[in-house]
Amino acid sequence: MLKVLAKIRRDHGATMVEYGLMVALIAVIVLVAVGPLGQAISALFDDVTGHL
Repeated sequence: MLKVLAKIRRDHGATMVEYGLMVALIAVIVLVAVGPLGQAISALFDDVTGHL
């Protein structure tokens, strides 16, 4: 019985670590994507403003 409980606890801990790693990876991807995208949108608005 103790072995089963120990295995459940280990799996639960590993799952939380995996979720943490996934969240960190998603955050890095968002930061990398938002930088150039924000600059492109800013340039687009500057172009539109210049034409007006």
